[in-house]
Amino acid sequence: MRILFAAGGTAVQELNYRYRQVPTFGRGTIRRFHKNASAMKRLAARDFEDLLQCAIPVFEGLLPPDQNTIVLDLLFDLATWHAYAKLRVHTDDTLAFFDSATVILGQSVRKFQRTTCAYYHTTELPSEYAARGRRQSQLALKQMGSGTIGRSTTSNPKVKTLNLYTYKYHALADYPNTIRRVGTTDSYSTQPVSLVFIIF
Repeated sequence: MRILFAAGGTAVQELNYRYRQVPTFGRGTIRRFHKNASAMKRLAARDFEDLLQCAIPVFEGLLPPDQNTIVLDLLFDLATWHAYAKLRVHTDDTLAFFDSATVILGQSVRKFQRTTCAYYHTTELPSEYAARGRRQSQLALKQMGSGTIGRSTTSNPKVKTLNLYTYKYHALADYPNTIRRVGTTDSYSTQPVSLVFIIF
């Protein structure tokens, strides 16, 4: 989202429009998207999954051609990796493919960071900037009430970059080996139970 905001123009509005045009699929498979998918508010894990599964046609052409290719390749690699992670039955071959998909995903993410992320000056999203302003205002009011002098609450949006030094990103490489040791992810996920309540 940060890159679409940094790209300017109507990219974010076009993204929301395209997600609204995606039809539903099956019972509980792909649900209707919220009218403001870019806000990403009140989403469950299944909603993020649906956003990813429909992302390639939605993102196509929103950025300049050279950046568009990198983003679409990354989305394809993410969707491929996600499909392997969600398989309910794995063989030695599928786990070997999953290992390969994990390596390819890592390469795609690093290429995305090195090229597309470096191309755009990304900052806080408008909602993040507004929330930070509200927090600073509340803090300033509390400090005025206690007699201490606070800093000025006016500032520009903070610069935000893609941080690959997080546990979430690091843990992606552990999925194939975890499946080898513990079993497929559906055996320790709550999603199948929640689908039973949706169907009945």
